[in-house]
Amino acid sequence: MIEEKIIRLIEENKISTPETADVLGKKGALKGILPVNPGHFRVGEVVFIYAWNESNWEVHEQLADLDCENKIVYIHCIRCNERAVLGDLVAKYLFLYKRCKALVVNGYVRDAHRLIKENYPIWCTGVTPIGCRNSKSESLPPQEELNAWRKKYDNGIMVCDDSGVVLIEENEATEELIEKLNYIELQEDIWYFCLDTHKMSTYDIVCQKKYLNVEGLVDKEKRLRLEKFAMIQ
Repeated sequence: MIEEKIIRLIEENKISTPETADVLGKKGALKGILPVNPGHFRVGEVVFIYAWNESNWEVHEQLADLDCENKIVYIHCIRCNERAVLGDLVAKYLFLYKRCKALVVNGYVRDAHRLIKENYPIWCTGVTPIGCRNSKSESLPPQEELNAWRKKYDNGIMVCDDSGVVLIEENEATEELIEKLNYIELQEDIWYFCLDTHKMSTYDIVCQKKYLNVEGLVDKEKRLRLEKFAMIQ
């Protein structure tokens, strides 16, 4: 599967969220989401669930039968305001028993002292001691809105590191994306080579791309690849 190829490529080369966002056209970042614990790098297929209306009942209900082993669980919070949708109990359940790869929450979590102590790979918008209600909401989320969020995130790929989280949507997982990911790795190598070895200015490297014109600096094959990438990025 192409998604597996992309995940393996990003994982093996430690392609960062900034690099991934660049190849997506400077987009894909989940606004305001940062790691609870620094130093983690995760990339994987996304499994979508939701929290609704200041209740975490639906979270517990969906997790009970969720197949998320070696996948990234994404919890989309709808109208939960600044209430935490989960804490240490759910985190332990997901990582120890469900064997998920990472947890991304578009909202708040709590029990920060335990999440930090266990060094879980969790990304969220913030922490708070105030949790959601654990009673079932009397209403349901708007189905059209829920379907739109599910379509955007489910079966996509998330890249998570200290800079945040970037989403590769399912329809963006293409051979062209693989080509661009390979290009940007080559470009990064050349940029640092120009900076560290040849002491070029960042203006000459990034804006002027002088490495494409200096004879002998970059071999012909690499130069052609870099020129192609410069045209399609």
